[in-house]
Amino acid sequence: MTTTTEAASTEAASTEAASTEAASTEPGRRDAGDPRGGRFDSSLGLIMLLLVVVVAQGPVRRALSAPVAQSWMTVFTAVVLQALPFLVLGVLLSALIAVFVPPSFFARALPRRPAVAVPVAGVAGAVLPGCECASVPVAGALVRRGVTPAAALAFLLSAPAINPIVLTATAVAFPRQPQMVFARFVASLFVACAMGWLWQRLGRADWLRPPDRPAFHGHGKGAAFWASVRHDVMHAGGFLVVGAMAAATLKAVVPASWLRGAADDPVVSILALAVLAVLLSICSEADAFVAASLSQFSLTARLAFLVVGPMIDLKLFAMQTGTFGRGFALRFAPATFVLAVLVSTLVGAVLL
Repeated sequence: MTTTTEAASTEAASTEAASTEAASTEPGRRDAGDPRGGRFDSSLGLIMLLLVVVVAQGPVRRALSAPVAQSWMTVFTAVVLQALPFLVLGVLLSALIAVFVPPSFFARALPRRPAVAVPVAGVAGAVLPGCECASVPVAGALVRRGVTPAAALAFLLSAPAINPIVLTATAVAFPRQPQMVFARFVASLFVACAMGWLWQRLGRADWLRPPDRPAFHGHGKGAAFWASVRHDVMHAGGFLVVGAMAAATLKAVVPASWLRGAADDPVVSILALAVLAVLLSICSEADAFVAASLSQFSLTARLAFLVVGPMIDLKLFAMQTGTFGRGFALRFAPATFVLAVLVSTLVGAVLL
């Protein structure tokens, strides 16, 4: 019996030792044989990119010295440098208002009658000097605090388009066409109010799914402010760069005959720039400079670009879907686009 017990103990000890040795050598085997042992991180990627640039500096220098590349970089730099101060100022003021001004303030300031509250909310959009990324959560907070959805939607559409930062940027971008500022204000405010009244008349409660909690729930005021600033700078700055790249490409790469062909047809030019505004998704503090660079197109077509962009683009559609629901966005976005194009065309024909 003792011999059997000792043999079993010896066998168990041997098994444990073998398991321990296998476990100790397994990481070494995995590091040696598993290709996943070496990770490709951002630092390694940057080093490899720099090495490629150093090795191929001759062809890169020749490519950058080409007239097309020089023209592209000139337009891109000009658009970014002109728009950047307005973007930063708008982001800071938007974060201040979104964090330190309670949504209940807007609820108390708006009239109780929806038909009257819609234009008041549309004009009140001028007190939110930020991009359209900030207007969606604020509109959601208004709905959550009991503001009629028609007024909240009018505020959502007007705030990015008629606030002082955007109008000042438009005046700087079009120094010889001051009527563009007034035309943008009139067209944007009219579209915002018309969509609010349209929702009041035809909208249904089951199409609108309001958000469940505040945008900065669980954060202190300071943390919420800097979180809002970081979010808006990353998003708005990224879209500004994309928009500047697109404008520079249109100016430097696309044949002038193509642009003239689209610009010479009044209907095609308006639709082309309206669709371009949706696709580029440029922040409203910067879109005036991109529109000003598209000098081949008429002022009316560029007005459509400025009115459509802050109201409906790809990022706004995604944000509206996440905030109010897919059923709302699928109905609200196409109606806003059509109305914005029509109003821009009419206002441009009268004022421009």
